[in-house]
Amino acid sequence: MQQNKGLTYSLTAIRIFVGLLFIFSGLIKANDPSGLAYKMGEFFEVWAREGYMPGLMHWLNGYAMFMSILMISFEIVAGVALIIGYRFKLFSFLILLLTIFFTFLTAYAMFSGKIKECGCFGDCIKLQANESFMKDLILLALILVLVFFRKRITQAFSNGIATGLMILSFIVSIWMQWYVLKNLPYKDCLAYKVGNNILNEMTPGEGYKAAEYQTVLIYEKDGVKKEFTDKNFPWQDTTWKFVDSKSSVVKEAVNAPTILDFAINDYNGNDITQTVLNYPGHIFIVFIKDVNEAKTEHIDRLQKLITDCNTNKVPIIAVSASGDIETNKFKAEHKLNLEFTSIDATVCKTAMRSNPGIMSMKGGTVTGKWSYANYPDFSSLKLDLAQNIQALIPAQVETTTDSLSN
Repeated sequence: MQQNKGLTYSLTAIRIFVGLLFIFSGLIKANDPSGLAYKMGEFFEVWAREGYMPGLMHWLNGYAMFMSILMISFEIVAGVALIIGYRFKLFSFLILLLTIFFTFLTAYAMFSGKIKECGCFGDCIKLQANESFMKDLILLALILVLVFFRKRITQAFSNGIATGLMILSFIVSIWMQWYVLKNLPYKDCLAYKVGNNILNEMTPGEGYKAAEYQTVLIYEKDGVKKEFTDKNFPWQDTTWKFVDSKSSVVKEAVNAPTILDFAINDYNGNDITQTVLNYPGHIFIVFIKDVNEAKTEHIDRLQKLITDCNTNKVPIIAVSASGDIETNKFKAEHKLNLEFTSIDATVCKTAMRSNPGIMSMKGGTVTGKWSYANYPDFSSLKLDLAQNIQALIPAQVETTTDSLSN
């Protein structure tokens, strides 16, 4: 009898722990479903480059956001199912399959070295690939215990109440993600969050040491592929044919800056990053990663903000990963009286999860962020414009107005 009670208590403790872990993991990722979608895309891109069914990988990448939403919702719902014992035989097997899949991903990331972080807990709690792998191994062992003793676990509530809880958890998980995707993450855990100074985030810490990489060259001879480094390369044998190369991190960077590649250029190739970040007054940046996919709801509010900024001599520019022809067409079509500049697509989606979205800065410090669904009203911001006495880019307003009229 004591053994049965001990086993029951142990199974209950494991079930609640694993269930809460799944719910916690899902909620953390629900804070920013775009982040998980981008991480999925990273896996698909790596596998496509490696030649693993590239057509399928590119196709799956197009549905990364949809899969991200479903996976996050399943984690939350499955966690609730574990805790209340809802249809335990089914959900224990489903969670086992999901954990095996996660273990495969983290193992691939760790042993291949091609993906640094797996995104298991989103960007708010970052785990290295080896840490994620060890976590998944422990989790897998616990779930195997639950699967083995699945017949001993009973449902905590009646079918009606249990089903209601499952439906409610699914609705809540979907609603949370819908809200975030329309607005912005509840908690911004990235380096571009409000209060951070981008210039400081781009500055290495004391005792900075750059990461060390090793490049391996892959050559082929007589149908046999072999990897070489600069130390063992057969320089005298010219019969080897180059196939590919790959680089891996030998030693991680020490006290590296959290922002490595933030750069803004005009379409003539001039770098204006320091001009923007060192502007002493208030400045607005409109992030539009892809003008062809930009949400144009509430565009009238954006037009009004641009007009108010120009009237009050507050610089406002747009940054986009789209080309100048596309951006000129977009701003003319939507009557946006502001200058477009160029930014890397990855930086753009990291700095701003909304397309479009607006960031306000002063002296390089982020003072506000808004999505396309809630463009700010200039008058309500009550900005101190004492330092807005100079133009960011000379004749910005006049040049943009002329280009629109033409």
